[in-house]
Amino acid sequence: MTTFQILSVNLGRPEYIEGHKALTGICKRPVDGPVEVGPYGIASDAIMDLKNHGGRDQAVYMYGVPDYDFITATTGKEMAPGLFGENLTVAGLESQQILIGDRFEAGDVLLEVTSPRIPCSTFAARMGDPQWVKAFFAINRPGVYVRVLKPGAIAAGMTMRHIPFAGARIPLIELMFDYKKPSADRMRHLLQAPIHRDLATRYRAALAQGDLLG
Repeated sequence: MTTFQILSVNLGRPEYIEGHKALTGICKRPVDGPVEVGPYGIASDAIMDLKNHGGRDQAVYMYGVPDYDFITATTGKEMAPGLFGENLTVAGLESQQILIGDRFEAGDVLLEVTSPRIPCSTFAARMGDPQWVKAFFAINRPGVYVRVLKPGAIAAGMTMRHIPFAGARIPLIELMFDYKKPSADRMRHLLQAPIHRDLATRYRAALAQGDLLG
């Protein structure tokens, strides 16, 4: 059984960033001590754009140190925990090795992978790079959104146990490139795993109506 270590737990507060008009909670910073994790995420973490972020199926965002190291080597950009707006910076975690439905257990907390992070204009503003959305897709290391199956307390330094999904093997990165306009066959394939429920609802409706997504 693979184990990882939580390097830092990161929380954001409402603030403005250059190049973005609305308040955002993307600027996460490491905090000391344990924090409570519930069905809608980590207590006291600011999520300002509730239409596109947060909710039960994007309750916690995790990003791995190996992915940060790869991006530093590729772009020359220095990376620090919380830079991408992740709640948990995790040593050893690589996006490209994760499946939809994989679970992570840390203490009493149990998390389940639902979707990759899809980059947006707020993320580009955070990075100070108007081309960042395109670049992030090309880098293909999206980080991991999870739902909370069991709540509890979590803290930096804790061990996180990786429990592979026993069903259909759908790599996280497949959904990153396929979530908007998958074919009917791809939708049926993706629905074999516990993907983000909003996506699952869209796919089922499209299949029932015989429509392609647009």
